[in-house]
Amino acid sequence: MGWPLVGESLHFLWAGWKGHPEKFVLDRMAYGNKFLFSNENKLVRVWFPSGIDRIFPSSTRSSSEKEGIKLRRMLNNFLKTEALRRYIGKMDHMAQLHFAEGWENKTQVVDPQQVDRLSKPFNLLASSLFAIPIDLPGTPFNKGIKASKIVRQELVSIIKQRTIDLADGKASPTQDILSHMLLTCNENGKFMQEFDIADKILGVACTFIVKYLAELPHIYDGVYNEQMDILKSKAPGDSLNWEDLQKMKYSWNVACEVMRLATPVTGTFREAIADFSYKGYSIPKGFKLYWSATATHKNPEIFPEPEKFDPSRFQGAGPAPYTFVPFGGGPRMCPGQEYARFEILVFMHHLVKRGKFVVDPMPIPAKGVPICLFPHQN
Repeated sequence: MGWPLVGESLHFLWAGWKGHPEKFVLDRMAYGNKFLFSNENKLVRVWFPSGIDRIFPSSTRSSSEKEGIKLRRMLNNFLKTEALRRYIGKMDHMAQLHFAEGWENKTQVVDPQQVDRLSKPFNLLASSLFAIPIDLPGTPFNKGIKASKIVRQELVSIIKQRTIDLADGKASPTQDILSHMLLTCNENGKFMQEFDIADKILGVACTFIVKYLAELPHIYDGVYNEQMDILKSKAPGDSLNWEDLQKMKYSWNVACEVMRLATPVTGTFREAIADFSYKGYSIPKGFKLYWSATATHKNPEIFPEPEKFDPSRFQGAGPAPYTFVPFGGGPRMCPGQEYARFEILVFMHHLVKRGKFVVDPMPIPAKGVPICLFPHQN
């Protein structure tokens, strides 16, 4: 149990600082994804350290748990697969604009102004999540709170501009999640405030897809060949559609392997709401638990040679249930799972069809994440 009051918190934080949070869990774990997900709100409930609410405050003064429930209700209809199908063409159009404006006819992709403005506060914010929650000047936690305000202000400026565009008819009410959040009220008829929306918007997967495709030429070739077959089957100017995305099986296997090795959310906390026992462990009511997706994804008993990049793990039926959990599971599974899949596949399609690329070493390059481009000759 560790030291009185402190417990093993320092060991946990040290593992996070060293970049291997899964080691802390691997040395102490009892596998129980199915048990945890099936007992949500029965034996355990979601819990967040008080520091998280300090870094991501809400103007409603409600808890992170209540905010999560509110958000899931608001986005439920928007994020259903049936509803998302009609957005594939819009995703494709937006991706084309993004690559045309920021990638084409360039040898390097980097926005120095945006990197200077956002990279430092974002890195400080990310580091503060593993910091001891002591809010004194100069501490990592204090720097994270200040960085959060900077990032939120940047997002709020984008949200304000979208509000103006919606009023002027320059943006569509069904354009994307941002428009949906701005125009959807809750059961009491109240709309979300701009700072609340900024909190919810605060994409890791696409960054690491670029990294692995750049580092592994044979993986890139497999994705490229699949995407070119799809492109050849379409008339010039045609947008991607539902049927096209269903053909991107290898590309999605690659994306899944990326999310296994670089899990978007490494883990979350739970609180016991009743006394219970599991695999010889007695968990009293009120105790806190840490659920680690990373520890599951790097368990050699589930994924042999866990550090090896191998998309074939996801062929056919793929991993056993409850072993690949980048989006969580149970009643708290990420409602945006399908949205993320569509967005990632559209991004990969437009990425590889333009050329090959190399990126600077990760995870925190000195100049942001500059990407050197080598366009296809045809």
